[in-house]
Amino acid sequence: MGWEWDETLYAGSAPHYGVGRVPYPQRLADALRDHLGLDGTGRLLDVGCGPGSLTLLLAPLFADAVGVDADPGMIGEARRRDGRVTWRQLRAEDLPAGLGTFRVVTFAQSFHWMDQPLVADRVRDMIAPGGRWVHVFASTHRGVDGDDPLPHPRPPWDDIDALVARHLGPVRRAGRSALPDGTRGGEEDVMRAAGYAGPERIEVSRSEVVTRSAEEVVSAVFSLSYAAPHLFGAEVDRFAADLRGLLGEVAPDGRFSERLRDIDLVIWRP
Repeated sequence: MGWEWDETLYAGSAPHYGVGRVPYPQRLADALRDHLGLDGTGRLLDVGCGPGSLTLLLAPLFADAVGVDADPGMIGEARRRDGRVTWRQLRAEDLPAGLGTFRVVTFAQSFHWMDQPLVADRVRDMIAPGGRWVHVFASTHRGVDGDDPLPHPRPPWDDIDALVARHLGPVRRAGRSALPDGTRGGEEDVMRAAGYAGPERIEVSRSEVVTRSAEEVVSAVFSLSYAAPHLFGAEVDRFAADLRGLLGEVAPDGRFSERLRDIDLVIWRP
């Protein structure tokens, strides 16, 4: 049997998102605004919103914004960050859930966790005439690999992944199950089969270099599904100590540099 979603997928990760994930840039919102002519009207639905990182960036472009996520911790964190947005704890597979229709529906680093054909079908009728579905392809926990000189050492991501594997085993964990082959792809085939047209593509460049503290890197690790705090059980403090020790060996002053990754916006019409 293949991997099936369960409610522990990101258990304990929500508090680490705001610390360990690099925020989406304002120019992402500007690019989407300019491309779609967003003018403060209509409604936004952000599916798999996590703690609201993208939702809150885009909300000013709409009259109303709704964020949905299956993880109660993520929704709790989102509500703590902003009470003006409507936050709902529910799975994407449970849509439309009486939420109405939307000018834009976004999926940021989330669609691969879902029953893609089912969600694509259910969301299609939630998109208002002239509206759009937007995939946001990004990697906000880590930067670009490379050997170009930076002000501080890069986080040792290969060694970090090896440390996770030593604690949890060589097969990638995901909730109560495992993903030996990684998360699924094939989004474009799913979208076309569900009757969407497109896509249109926008690249949001992010070549800037950021400085990150060791604690930010620790939180970045704990924000990942395959290193969520609950997976380590009673050994979570030992893993955290090992991780901090590894980071201290690479950067004794606790400062790291990373060059940020570009973001791709892939836009579909129902």
